Parts: sequence; structure tokens; C-alpha cells
Amino acid sequence: MKVFRYTILMLLLAATGAQAQEDTVAVKKKVSYHFHFYAPPKPRTGYVTAGGNGALLSFARMSNAGEHIRNIPRFTLFFNVGTNYNYDFTNNFGIFTGLNIKNIGLISKPNDSVKLKQRVYTLGVPLGLKFGNMRDGFFFFLGGEYDLAFNYKEKYFLHGDKKSKFNEWFSDRTPAFMPSVFAGFRFNPGFGLKVQYYLNDFYNKDFTQTVNGVKEQPYKDMKAKLVFVTLSYNFGFQHHAGSHKSSGKYRKGTKMIIEKRTVEDE
Repeated sequence: MKVFRYTILMLLLAATGAQAQEDTVAVKKKVSYHFHFYAPPKPRTGYVTAGGNGALLSFARMSNAGEHIRNIPRFTLFFNVGTNYNYDFTNNFGIFTGLNIKNIGLISKPNDSVKLKQRVYTLGVPLGLKFGNMRDGFFFFLGGEYDLAFNYKEKYFLHGDKKSKFNEWFSDRTPAFMPSVFAGFRFNPGFGLKVQYYLNDFYNKDFTQTVNGVKEQPYKDMKAKLVFVTLSYNFGFQHHAGSHKSSGKYRKGTKMIIEKRTVEDE
């Protein structure tokens, strides 16, 4: 009988010890779930970006007294710079303005012997709208720009040889003010495409000059509508207005994050 009671006692002690060991293991490791709400920074209000046009490829539709004039597409890298001031109302809609210096012009061949290169530097103020992902994605932009022509340059070639060239500040050969419309898209902060069309003629039809004592109007019957494409009009290098620190990302919406934690008690 004593042996039987001893055996029962040993079994109870073993069971109690096992249960205590299991409780100890259970206490040492705890798993918990935590819920967090993450909200990116709010959309920017005003901020400045590097703007301006990069490489320009210009085209023109030209005629003189109704007769077509052959012209050659004009490519230029220098000197096109600018900056934009942006105001984004939401993550997907904003406006912008700024200042842009552009080198625009045309190359014409009135006949097989003569070639003319004519260009103006302009200071332009754009006003545009933006639609799309303003943070780091794809968006469209469109608007208008008003340019002030401040330097005119012309080169005259005869049979392929340069015979003369000159430039004039605030020349009367072109309109002083050149309005235009533009549209384009951007697909990363520093690269995009823009097409810009000028509403008035490149030439000032009222321009008068005196040659050998005779007054003449060389552009009276000329027509030249200018359009150009630029492959790097950008909205990159974004900064808050009045600050040198790079701005953060936009708010896309609040996100809920579930975090699993496993801890061990001492």
C-alpha cells in the first residue's frame, strides 16, 4: 500500500513540474500586435524648382508673299535657363509661373545660294497648370507664356560662306513681345517634354530699313510661325520657397501598419 501511495505522489509531482515548466515557457515569450497610423507630410504649398528649357529643336512654317520658303530645323543647347515657382493645391493639381531665358530662331533658305540664320534671346514669364502625380510620378502641364525679345542676331551665308553677321539689342526686326502657348508632360523630376507654339510672326512686318538711300520693309510680306520642342523642361530639385532644405514627400493618404512583437519577460 505504501508503494502504491508513493507511486501516486511521484506521478502528481511530475505532472505539477511539467505544468510549471510549460507555464514558465509561456510566460517567457509573449506575442502582441500593435496598430499604427502613418501619414506622409502634407502637400507642398509654394516651392521653387529648377526650370527652363534644355535642348531646343525649332521648326517654322515660312512664306513670302504666299510662296513657301524652305527652312531647316534649328537645334540649340545654349542659352536656355530658368526657374519655376510652384503652388500645389493637392497631390494631383497645381499651378506654376517663373522666369525663362530662351534662344529661339529659325534657319531659312530663300534660294539655293542664300542661307539665313536668325535668332532672338527672350525673357519669358510662363503661367501653367499641372495635373497628375506631383510628388515623383507622371504629370501633364499646359499654359501660356509671354516673352520679351531682348537680343537679335543674324548670320548671312552665300554659297555656304558666311558673308556677314550682326546682333542688336531690343531690335525692331522682331516683335518686342511674343506670346505663346505650350503643353507637355514630365515623367521624372528632371526630365520631360514640352511643345511650345508662338502666336505671332517671328518677323515684325512694320520694320523699316534704308538701303542705298531707299526705305524698304523687308518683312512686309513675310510669314513665319515658330514652334519648338524641348526634351528636358523640368520640375526637379524641389525646395520650399525661402528654404535651402529639400522638401519631403507628399501625403498620399493615411496608412495603417500592423506590427507583430514578440517579447521575453525577465
